[in-house]
Amino acid sequence: MPWNSECECIPEKELAAFQLEKLRDTVAWVTERVPFYRQKFDGAGVATADLKTVEDIARFPFTVKNDLRDHYPFGLCAVPMDEVVRVHASSGTTGKPVTSPYTRGDVAQWTECVTRALAAYGVRPGDVVQNAYSHGLFTGGLGLHQAISRIGCTNIPIGTGSTERQVSLMRDFRATVLCCTPSYALTIAEKADQMNIDIKDLPLRVGIFGAEPWSDEMRRAIEGRMGITAMDIFGLTELCGPGVAYECSARSGSHINEDHFIAEIVDPATLEPLPFGEKGELVLTAIQRRAMPLIRYRTKDITRLVRKRCSCGRTFARMERISGRTDDMLIINGVNVFPSQVESLLLDIPGLEPQYRLVVKKRGYLDRLIVQVEAGQAIFDQGREKQYAVAAAVADHIRGVMGIRVHVEILPPLFLERSEGKALRVVDERSARFG
Repeated sequence: MPWNSECECIPEKELAAFQLEKLRDTVAWVTERVPFYRQKFDGAGVATADLKTVEDIARFPFTVKNDLRDHYPFGLCAVPMDEVVRVHASSGTTGKPVTSPYTRGDVAQWTECVTRALAAYGVRPGDVVQNAYSHGLFTGGLGLHQAISRIGCTNIPIGTGSTERQVSLMRDFRATVLCCTPSYALTIAEKADQMNIDIKDLPLRVGIFGAEPWSDEMRRAIEGRMGITAMDIFGLTELCGPGVAYECSARSGSHINEDHFIAEIVDPATLEPLPFGEKGELVLTAIQRRAMPLIRYRTKDITRLVRKRCSCGRTFARMERISGRTDDMLIINGVNVFPSQVESLLLDIPGLEPQYRLVVKKRGYLDRLIVQVEAGQAIFDQGREKQYAVAAAVADHIRGVMGIRVHVEILPPLFLERSEGKALRVVDERSARFG
């Protein structure tokens, strides 16, 4: 059952009217209070009065991540700081961190959005939830924390790291739900094997995974290894963290909380709007936030939207699983390559582990993509001849599907460094920059 049927199952016409009202209010709010937006709108020759329908949002200019960095820390904040009750921020590893201030009302709205997600995953009072997302400035930990408490579950705010302790407490506290990145879930599973603890024998039944792209093949690997149902949660620091979109029992895309966010798809090259069903870059507008609502924020995430009533009864539009990001896309000799695409193909090959790294080098004037992937112990124990055969099979599979030549290196089990948060999948040595 939906957590909030009145909102999650709202008829389409009523939703459109609600969105338009909130959109007009939000555009007027930032025009009055945020000089950046007032200047952007004036420069584009648009104003609140131009919003006759929700689709008219396409006439307004985009907001991009550099806009937030250029106005660091609170230049885009629409309320005085004495109304801000919390601040979250990105890591800032590629520049100034992106900050996200919240009013008390913003926190309440965020909690509502994440609570809907937990309810859709089947989380109920009585569940024991092990929250292994970071509880610092990163939005994941506290975003889940507040919703877990609202539902009335037993909340284990363990945070990231100390993987052996994660496994021990999972067993001792009899956790039924795990929250973390999908790559860290695999790290936990590996540690459990090393400790001779069979996770499948524990009460754990649901995993709530997000904060990094992951494929359906990765989902199946996690479910097979842990004996759980793995669910996707989507969000980003700039909008509110987890809770922008969430899967339901149908697992046919993630429902966007459309009473809080207007979603668009644009062509990444031309930036022109694309119709529902077309794949492109996801653009989001927050329509209920007060502290820092963003207008037409380019997420860089590649997906498509579906407007069709779901078997679960929810009417919110669904977004397809993120297939990649425009800013982590690799261009290899003119071919666009997303790490998640390679991940899917690797997991088509029996006996390989879902642990890999892509290394890009220059060989003369050409790019060279090296795919490093761990083999299971059974393959590795058969010696180099078997490893070479598997490497050739992987290279042929990637070439057949993606049309690019790659060099494949089969690595021993547990060779790659494990991440407690987002996994490092790409090393681009063409410009000596790590991504």
